[in-house]
Amino acid sequence: MTPGPLRLATYNVEWFNALFDDAGRMLEDGEPSTRYQVTRGEQLGALGVVFTALDADGIVIIEAPDTNGRRSTVRALETFARAAGLRARKALIGFPSDTEQEIAFLYDPDRLTARHDPRGEPSTTYGSPDAPRFDTTFRHDLDTDNVTEAIRLSKPPLELAVTTSGGTQLRLIGVHAKSKNPHGAVGREAQLRLSIENRRKQLAQCLWLRQRVDQHLAAGDSLLVMGDFNDGPGIDAFEKLFGHSGVEIVLGTTPDPALTLTDPHATMALQSKVSLAPTTARFYLAPQKRYFEALLDFIMVSPDLAAKGPEWRIWHPFNDPGITDIPDLREALLQASDHFPVTIDFPQL
Repeated sequence: MTPGPLRLATYNVEWFNALFDDAGRMLEDGEPSTRYQVTRGEQLGALGVVFTALDADGIVIIEAPDTNGRRSTVRALETFARAAGLRARKALIGFPSDTEQEIAFLYDPDRLTARHDPRGEPSTTYGSPDAPRFDTTFRHDLDTDNVTEAIRLSKPPLELAVTTSGGTQLRLIGVHAKSKNPHGAVGREAQLRLSIENRRKQLAQCLWLRQRVDQHLAAGDSLLVMGDFNDGPGIDAFEKLFGHSGVEIVLGTTPDPALTLTDPHATMALQSKVSLAPTTARFYLAPQKRYFEALLDFIMVSPDLAAKGPEWRIWHPFNDPGITDIPDLREALLQASDHFPVTIDFPQL
């Protein structure tokens, strides 16, 4: 069979969970959503427009609906896919999150087969410094005092074994890294302390993830690492304190191209001398009474996949002329989430 084109996407949907009841039924009504001045029905309608326009073979969904004793991520997403008429209509998750935000994969079963395939050995309660399974405990010295601390992931990365209809085997890791914002801290000193602590934890999570990347590259796997890193090159002042952003750590800090992942948007941000960089998220900050944008969402690929000449695209409603010129899609992207999708297109895979 001749390999065909393939489109994969990552999309952080702001509190997707709030759009479904416990039975996984969509709340298509006029009640407020978590989006400012957007109803649940409007957000669901906008998401239908966006997912239809993406027309992706597989989408890593960040902040997917919750899985717990009552709710099911898979049931909610497959209900949404049926209602929107998507060909990406089958959903799966990995280890459930401790939060109400899961990492899920919604895909077209006619184009892909996918299964949760976690790597790494489960750690002891104490933890392991050597890339343990993502639902267990990692040990790392966060503050250079020669004492390791226990790191756990509230949102364990989703590790998938994926096979295309053309027979290509892929490894895919979906990521939602820890936020560095000092939520709950009162006062400047407390905020500074918590910001530094959260930055250390975020970097430790990225070091853990990078260990897994090294294992896949050593095995010769075709790898994609995609999702929301809550981080990016030059995104905050603490990067100078710690030397690298978490994104740089996962991409690889070695000069050896065989050990480096590729994301052209991250490369642009790293090489920019005048702070010109793409952005994937747009937030309104009330004290400043204005919107701010950041590059938070990435699709990183292994050298063999980068050599196939894929095309990356940020579906930004104002920065992509192909979207700006389609008013319905532009407005849907603004209503659907505070992040914008990122896609990668392979001509053959």
